[in-house]
Amino acid sequence: MQNLFFPFGWICAKKHLLTTTKMKHLFLLLFLFVNVNLQAQTKFKIVESDGQDALITYTFVDENNQTLKILDPQKYYTAFYDFDYGHFAIVGIKGSPGWFAIDAHENVLFRVYNTSFGEPSPDYLIENKIRIIDNNEKIGFANEKGEIIIKPQFELASSFHNGYAIIAENCNKIPWPGHENCDCHHYSMECKKHGYMDEKGNIIKLGDYTLDQIIDEIGWQPDQPY
Repeated sequence: MQNLFFPFGWICAKKHLLTTTKMKHLFLLLFLFVNVNLQAQTKFKIVESDGQDALITYTFVDENNQTLKILDPQKYYTAFYDFDYGHFAIVGIKGSPGWFAIDAHENVLFRVYNTSFGEPSPDYLIENKIRIIDNNEKIGFANEKGEIIIKPQFELASSFHNGYAIIAENCNKIPWPGHENCDCHHYSMECKKHGYMDEKGNIIKLGDYTLDQIIDEIGWQPDQPY
Protein backbone atom coordinates (compact mmCIF):
# COMPACT_ATOMS: atom_id res chain seq x y z
CA MET A 1 0.00 0.00 0.00
CA GLN A 2 1.39 3.40 -0.97
CA ASN A 3 2.34 5.63 1.94
CA LEU A 4 0.22 8.79 1.76
CA PHE A 5 2.00 10.55 4.61
CA PHE A 6 4.90 12.90 3.92
CA PRO A 7 7.59 14.14 6.25
CA PHE A 8 6.52 17.25 8.16
CA GLY A 9 9.65 19.15 7.12
CA TRP A 10 8.96 18.56 3.42
CA ILE A 11 5.42 19.89 3.82
CA CYS A 12 6.68 23.01 5.61
CA ALA A 13 9.32 23.59 2.93
CA LYS A 14 6.69 23.24 0.20
CA LYS A 15 4.40 25.72 1.97
CA HIS A 16 7.32 28.13 2.35
CA LEU A 17 8.13 27.79 -1.36
CA LEU A 18 4.52 28.48 -2.33
CA THR A 19 4.35 31.44 0.03
CA THR A 20 7.61 32.85 -1.33
CA THR A 21 6.41 32.47 -4.92
CA LYS A 22 3.12 34.19 -4.14
CA MET A 23 4.98 37.01 -2.39
CA LYS A 24 7.22 37.47 -5.43
CA HIS A 25 4.19 37.64 -7.73
CA LEU A 26 2.48 40.09 -5.38
CA PHE A 27 5.59 42.26 -5.21
CA LEU A 28 5.84 42.26 -9.02
CA LEU A 29 2.20 43.27 -9.40
CA LEU A 30 2.62 46.06 -6.85
CA PHE A 31 5.78 47.25 -8.59
CA LEU A 32 4.04 47.33 -11.98
CA PHE A 33 1.03 49.14 -10.51
CA VAL A 34 3.18 51.79 -8.82
CA ASN A 35 5.34 52.19 -11.92
CA VAL A 36 2.35 52.64 -14.24
CA ASN A 37 0.72 55.00 -11.76
CA LEU A 38 3.86 57.12 -11.53
CA GLN A 39 4.13 57.25 -15.31
CA ALA A 40 0.51 58.37 -15.57
CA GLN A 41 1.17 61.14 -13.04
CA THR A 42 4.30 62.48 -14.74
CA LYS A 43 4.01 66.24 -15.27
CA PHE A 44 5.87 67.92 -18.09
CA LYS A 45 5.94 70.90 -20.37
CA ILE A 46 6.82 71.39 -24.03
CA VAL A 47 9.94 73.14 -25.25
CA GLU A 48 9.92 74.20 -28.90
CA SER A 49 13.09 74.39 -30.99
CA ASP A 50 14.08 74.58 -34.64
CA GLY A 51 15.09 71.24 -36.09
CA GLN A 52 16.55 70.09 -39.37
CA ASP A 53 14.95 70.93 -42.72
CA ALA A 54 13.07 73.84 -41.10
CA LEU A 55 10.98 71.42 -39.03
CA ILE A 56 9.99 72.44 -35.52
CA THR A 57 10.93 69.98 -32.79
CA TYR A 58 8.89 69.60 -29.61
CA THR A 59 10.57 68.21 -26.49
CA PHE A 60 8.88 67.06 -23.28
CA VAL A 61 10.80 68.06 -20.15
CA ASP A 62 9.85 67.22 -16.57
CA GLU A 63 9.82 69.47 -13.52
CA ASN A 64 13.54 68.80 -13.01
CA ASN A 65 14.21 70.03 -16.56
CA GLN A 66 15.10 66.50 -17.66
CA THR A 67 14.21 65.43 -21.19
CA LEU A 68 11.45 62.84 -21.23
CA LYS A 69 10.66 62.60 -24.92
CA ILE A 70 11.55 64.29 -28.21
CA LEU A 71 8.59 64.16 -30.57
CA ASP A 72 9.18 63.02 -34.11
CA PRO A 73 8.53 66.05 -36.39
CA GLN A 74 7.63 63.63 -39.17
CA LYS A 75 4.69 62.42 -37.07
CA TYR A 76 3.46 65.60 -35.37
CA TYR A 77 2.80 68.83 -37.25
CA THR A 78 2.03 71.02 -34.24
CA ALA A 79 1.74 71.04 -30.45
CA PHE A 80 -0.13 73.48 -28.23
CA TYR A 81 1.55 74.45 -24.99
CA ASP A 82 2.03 77.11 -22.35
CA PHE A 83 4.59 77.65 -19.60
CA ASP A 84 2.88 75.44 -17.02
CA TYR A 85 3.58 71.77 -16.34
CA GLY A 86 0.72 69.39 -17.04
CA HIS A 87 -0.18 65.72 -17.36
CA PHE A 88 -0.83 65.83 -21.09
CA ALA A 89 -0.12 67.83 -24.23
CA ILE A 90 -2.42 68.60 -27.15
CA VAL A 91 -0.93 67.78 -30.55
CA GLY A 92 -1.78 67.48 -34.20
CA ILE A 93 -0.86 64.14 -35.76
CA LYS A 94 -0.12 64.02 -39.47
CA GLY A 95 -2.76 62.11 -41.41
CA SER A 96 -5.28 62.24 -38.52
CA PRO A 97 -7.84 65.06 -38.40
CA GLY A 98 -8.43 66.95 -35.19
CA TRP A 99 -6.47 67.22 -31.97
CA PHE A 100 -5.15 64.55 -29.62
CA ALA A 101 -4.09 64.60 -25.98
CA ILE A 102 -0.97 62.52 -25.30
CA ASP A 103 0.88 61.80 -22.08
CA ALA A 104 4.63 61.95 -21.41
CA HIS A 105 5.09 58.59 -23.16
CA GLU A 106 3.10 59.56 -26.28
CA ASN A 107 0.12 57.43 -25.32
CA VAL A 108 -3.03 58.90 -26.87
CA LEU A 109 -5.51 59.65 -24.08
CA PHE A 110 -8.43 61.14 -26.01
CA ARG A 111 -9.42 63.46 -28.85
CA VAL A 112 -9.85 67.12 -27.96
CA TYR A 113 -12.88 69.20 -28.91
CA ASN A 114 -12.29 72.10 -31.32
CA THR A 115 -13.99 75.21 -29.94
CA SER A 116 -14.35 77.30 -33.09
CA PHE A 117 -15.96 76.20 -36.34
CA GLY A 118 -13.69 76.58 -39.36
CA GLU A 119 -10.41 77.32 -37.58
CA PRO A 120 -7.91 75.43 -35.38
CA SER A 121 -8.82 76.10 -31.77
CA PRO A 122 -8.50 73.09 -29.43
CA ASP A 123 -10.21 73.29 -26.07
CA TYR A 124 -8.21 73.84 -22.90
CA LEU A 125 -8.61 73.29 -19.17
CA ILE A 126 -11.31 75.38 -17.49
CA GLU A 127 -12.11 74.54 -13.88
CA ASN A 128 -9.71 71.59 -14.33
CA LYS A 129 -11.83 70.10 -17.12
CA ILE A 130 -11.37 69.93 -20.87
CA ARG A 131 -13.90 68.96 -23.53
CA ILE A 132 -13.21 65.78 -25.48
CA ILE A 133 -14.94 64.02 -28.38
CA ASP A 134 -15.42 60.48 -29.63
CA ASN A 135 -15.51 59.20 -33.21
CA ASN A 136 -19.13 60.34 -33.51
CA GLU A 137 -18.23 63.89 -32.45
CA LYS A 138 -20.12 63.50 -29.18
CA ILE A 139 -18.73 65.69 -26.38
CA GLY A 140 -17.53 64.64 -22.93
CA PHE A 141 -14.92 65.80 -20.41
CA ALA A 142 -11.53 64.82 -19.04
CA ASN A 143 -9.78 66.23 -15.99
CA GLU A 144 -6.36 67.84 -15.57
CA LYS A 145 -4.74 64.43 -15.10
CA GLY A 146 -5.96 63.23 -18.49
CA GLU A 147 -8.65 60.97 -17.01
CA ILE A 148 -12.03 60.78 -18.76
CA ILE A 149 -14.57 61.81 -16.12
CA ILE A 150 -17.67 62.31 -18.28
CA LYS A 151 -17.85 60.03 -21.30
CA PRO A 152 -18.71 61.66 -24.65
CA GLN A 153 -22.48 61.72 -25.07
CA PHE A 154 -23.64 65.28 -25.84
CA GLU A 155 -24.25 66.99 -29.18
CA LEU A 156 -23.10 70.26 -27.65
CA ALA A 157 -21.62 71.11 -24.26
CA SER A 158 -20.14 74.34 -22.99
CA SER A 159 -17.14 74.67 -20.74
CA PHE A 160 -17.86 74.65 -16.99
CA HIS A 161 -18.60 77.75 -14.96
CA ASN A 162 -19.07 77.52 -11.19
CA GLY A 163 -19.56 73.77 -11.45
CA TYR A 164 -22.14 73.72 -14.26
CA ALA A 165 -21.97 73.25 -18.03
CA ILE A 166 -24.69 73.94 -20.57
CA ILE A 167 -25.74 71.03 -22.79
CA ALA A 168 -27.88 70.93 -25.91
CA GLU A 169 -29.53 68.31 -28.11
CA ASN A 170 -31.38 68.14 -31.46
CA CYS A 171 -28.98 70.59 -33.07
CA ASN A 172 -28.62 71.73 -36.68
CA LYS A 173 -25.82 73.52 -38.49
CA ILE A 174 -26.91 76.87 -39.92
CA PRO A 175 -24.41 78.31 -42.47
CA TRP A 176 -23.42 81.93 -42.07
CA PRO A 177 -24.91 84.31 -44.67
CA GLY A 178 -23.00 83.95 -47.92
CA HIS A 179 -21.50 80.60 -46.89
CA GLU A 180 -24.42 78.37 -47.83
CA ASN A 181 -22.74 76.73 -50.82
CA CYS A 182 -19.10 76.64 -49.76
CA ASP A 183 -17.03 74.07 -47.91
CA CYS A 184 -15.56 76.59 -45.48
CA HIS A 185 -17.35 75.25 -42.39
CA HIS A 186 -18.53 78.65 -41.20
CA TYR A 187 -21.82 78.06 -39.44
CA SER A 188 -23.73 78.39 -36.20
CA MET A 189 -25.55 75.72 -34.22
CA GLU A 190 -29.25 75.95 -33.46
CA CYS A 191 -30.61 73.46 -30.93
CA LYS A 192 -34.17 72.62 -29.92
CA LYS A 193 -33.31 71.41 -26.42
CA HIS A 194 -31.09 73.05 -23.81
CA GLY A 195 -30.18 72.21 -20.25
CA TYR A 196 -27.24 71.87 -17.89
CA MET A 197 -25.27 69.30 -15.91
CA ASP A 198 -23.04 69.21 -12.85
CA GLU A 199 -19.37 68.28 -12.58
CA LYS A 200 -20.19 64.58 -12.21
CA GLY A 201 -22.10 64.51 -15.48
CA ASN A 202 -25.52 64.39 -13.82
CA ILE A 203 -28.10 66.06 -16.08
CA ILE A 204 -29.97 68.57 -13.93
CA LYS A 205 -32.29 69.81 -16.65
CA LEU A 206 -32.75 69.18 -20.37
CA GLY A 207 -35.81 70.09 -22.40
CA ASP A 208 -37.59 72.70 -24.46
CA TYR A 209 -35.72 75.63 -22.97
CA THR A 210 -33.85 78.39 -24.75
CA LEU A 211 -30.15 78.96 -24.32
CA ASP A 212 -30.85 82.32 -22.64
CA GLN A 213 -33.18 80.69 -20.11
CA ILE A 214 -30.49 78.21 -19.05
CA ILE A 215 -27.83 80.92 -18.89
CA ASP A 216 -30.05 83.04 -16.65
CA GLU A 217 -30.96 80.10 -14.41
CA ILE A 218 -27.41 79.04 -13.57
CA GLY A 219 -25.67 82.40 -14.03
CA TRP A 220 -23.31 80.88 -16.58
CA GLN A 221 -20.60 83.17 -17.95
CA PRO A 222 -18.49 81.89 -20.82
CA ASP A 223 -14.72 81.91 -20.59
CA GLN A 224 -14.80 81.20 -24.32
CA PRO A 225 -17.52 81.01 -27.00
CA TYR A 226 -20.35 78.50 -26.42
